[in-house]
Amino acid sequence: MMNRIHDPRPSLSQVLRITAWCLYLSLMADSQTTAQSTDATSAWPQWGRDATKNMVGPAKANLPTEIVTGRLTDDDEIDMATTKGVRWVAKLGSNSYGNPTVADGRVYVGTNNEASRSTKYKGDRSNVYCLDERTGSLLWQFSAPKLGAGKVSDWEYLGICSSPTIDGDRVYFITNRCEVICLDVHGMANGNDGPFMDEGAYAAGPGKPPIPMGPEDADIIWIFDMAGELEVFPHNVASSSVLVVGDRVYANTSNGVDYSHKHIINPNAPSLVALDKRTGEIVGEEQAGIGTRIYHGNWSSPAHAVVNGRDLILLGAGDGFCYAFDAATKRVTDARGFVFDVLPEVWRFDCNPAHYKIQDGKTQHYGSRDGPSEIIATPVYHDNRLYVAIGQDPEHGEGLGALSCIDATRQGDISADGLLWQYTDMNRTISTVSIHDSLVYIADYAGFVHCLDADSGALQWKHDTLGHIWGSTLVTDGRVFVGNEDGILTILKAGREKILLSEIEVAGSIYGSTVVANGTLYIETMTHLYAIGR
Repeated sequence: MMNRIHDPRPSLSQVLRITAWCLYLSLMADSQTTAQSTDATSAWPQWGRDATKNMVGPAKANLPTEIVTGRLTDDDEIDMATTKGVRWVAKLGSNSYGNPTVADGRVYVGTNNEASRSTKYKGDRSNVYCLDERTGSLLWQFSAPKLGAGKVSDWEYLGICSSPTIDGDRVYFITNRCEVICLDVHGMANGNDGPFMDEGAYAAGPGKPPIPMGPEDADIIWIFDMAGELEVFPHNVASSSVLVVGDRVYANTSNGVDYSHKHIINPNAPSLVALDKRTGEIVGEEQAGIGTRIYHGNWSSPAHAVVNGRDLILLGAGDGFCYAFDAATKRVTDARGFVFDVLPEVWRFDCNPAHYKIQDGKTQHYGSRDGPSEIIATPVYHDNRLYVAIGQDPEHGEGLGALSCIDATRQGDISADGLLWQYTDMNRTISTVSIHDSLVYIADYAGFVHCLDADSGALQWKHDTLGHIWGSTLVTDGRVFVGNEDGILTILKAGREKILLSEIEVAGSIYGSTVVANGTLYIETMTHLYAIGR
């Protein structure tokens, strides 16, 4: 046998292989660095993406242009072999209204318990799922028992309607039990962090033996019971999403009328509260008298803006007014001798046009088609302006709507002189606006998408999706996305010319709002969450 002499020098083919491998590793390192640096700006960690609540994602999200959502199997799963452009699909319950949020590799979504992920949680309950962003697999779940109040304050089978807000290693949302709750993003997998230690008893409900907890369950840090502490009365369900600014959590209390729709159970209860995000202790509340003027309920989510160097908390309220409160609290003593830390009112604006309240000398009543409405949509701050629309519970049907553009730099009651423009050629809406490239996009309940000039309010175009819309528009990747009740996701080209790009059919009605994070589009139907991405 011929002896081989080992040459320590690599051959040309080896050099090429080594060079290619080093280049591959370098590219992978660069891509990982880019992904990590993009995560902070491309996540969707709260309702509205950031504190201004503008429903706009990255200009270049690199989303698929062809999407096929697949066939529904007999066991209500999606046959992934029949999809295109779909990364994964997660099964939800039968009612899902809590829009998904995404941060740090996790996806959070509210639903009910009709497709239970655990045999220990049985019956009608309200859940939040924490899913793996890469695969859609369940990491942990939060499950709360119903209040047992029926349609009065905790409507059957509704589930969690609040979009979770992620701040660092904490998750905040409003439960079906009218509580602001704080959870650990890791769940029980890293142990039970205090001060709250009775997760099993909470999950079981009053008077029942505790449910055993495991690493697949939620870890509760603290709970603030708004019904017990503030004596608020949520109408139908406690909803809205919380806002975290600095060390404070701001929450709409969902205070509303009773089941007769005639009486406000506690008109003195606040509609907006501030809590210490570390402990859950109340540190401030509004005292603007909103509770005495509620039409139906309070479900709008608060927003935040810095206007002329001043931190403002913005709230669309159940009396049809939009309010700005100073984030810095002030201690006051009322006539009864009670001491309050108050969020001082900076300005208020009546979002109902005058003729929606009085026409031809006659009072227009709430609930009539031409009458006034409350605010359910979230106010959006952009460039010293606030954009907010009026609407009602979809059960009340279609009716007159209005989108107001307000000067956010004013003070006092600015109903007479704070209006920059108002668009009234629309129906009622519970949808939040998207503002991009000097254009405002808004959907109304009747199913129309309106594109307006952001400076003047002039209509650029209008598109009929032919189905009722509950969710909000999303602008990203040069496109406008919006889903409707008929399970159709409409995609339009963003811009002043109306161009319909596609209509995508999904399994089930779309009541939630579509969001985008890290190159993935999330479409939530009543029963499934689709992750769309390349």
